[in-house]
Amino acid sequence: MATIVVPKHFSIQEDAETIRKACEGWGTDEKAIIAVLGHRNAVQRKQIRQAYEDLYQEDLIKRLEKELSGDFERAVYRWILDPADRDAVLANVELRKSSDEHPVLVEIACTRSPEELLCIRRAYHARYKRSLEEEVSDKTKGETRQLLVGLVSAFRYDGEEVNTKLAKSEAEELHEAIKDKKFNHEDVIKILTTRSKMQLQATFNCYREAQGSSISKNLPIDAKEEYVATLHVAIRCLKDSKKYFEKVLRNSLKRFGTDEDAITRVILTRAEKDLKDIKELYQKRNSMPLEEAVDNCTSGDYKDMLLSLLGNEL
Repeated sequence: MATIVVPKHFSIQEDAETIRKACEGWGTDEKAIIAVLGHRNAVQRKQIRQAYEDLYQEDLIKRLEKELSGDFERAVYRWILDPADRDAVLANVELRKSSDEHPVLVEIACTRSPEELLCIRRAYHARYKRSLEEEVSDKTKGETRQLLVGLVSAFRYDGEEVNTKLAKSEAEELHEAIKDKKFNHEDVIKILTTRSKMQLQATFNCYREAQGSSISKNLPIDAKEEYVATLHVAIRCLKDSKKYFEKVLRNSLKRFGTDEDAITRVILTRAEKDLKDIKELYQKRNSMPLEEAVDNCTSGDYKDMLLSLLGNEL
């Protein structure tokens, strides 16, 4: 379930006017911007952007980029984008990093619905004038390239039908591949990049029942092996995306080593989907509300924006 709190009564034009007023004069009224944008859903934010441009002949995103700075600016900029466009930006930022693993790209490919991923690929093409598949192919190599291209180009069946016989046989295939250390076998990549999420979850359950432990635990952890690291992230995302996101937040919210990019990404991308469930998992796992952890590890307008998206009332 979503966490953002949207008021029952509001005016899109008044919202645009409020933001304009917040950006005028000597100083920016960040709290007014949070009060509006932190409590509007994706459709409403798009309407506000259009109303602002109609009223003032100015691009709201560009204006906010000029007015804001730091982690707060980055959070507001990414929040106000259409979700598919935001994910396209996140994918591009990830591909420009020097690392070969690209976990954020795997996260996007494996936790979005087939239709959402298709929209992301279209948004990427429109924004960067290249296909996402082409970019992934150019920025990666070897088995990692094969796995990543397969993940970002997938259009999985999105229904609930499961083939139990297939799940058992493919669980055995995965077991054999892990036992023989043939993690890059073409059948492993085929299974992970083509099967529906429900089918994969059935396969992972069959694996656990047959082997007595989860597939994640049986995969070796080798930080130097980029393909195996990428495989780990893909399986965790496909197996249980909510647990995956909780762990990302847990690892990111450290008082002396906060990862603001990861915190921002998870809260922004899940606030309109399942962040309430992720919050519950976080509190159960860490004996602390997610809001308290964010309050302890962040500050200023950036903190207020995140807390707003986590469900702070108006």
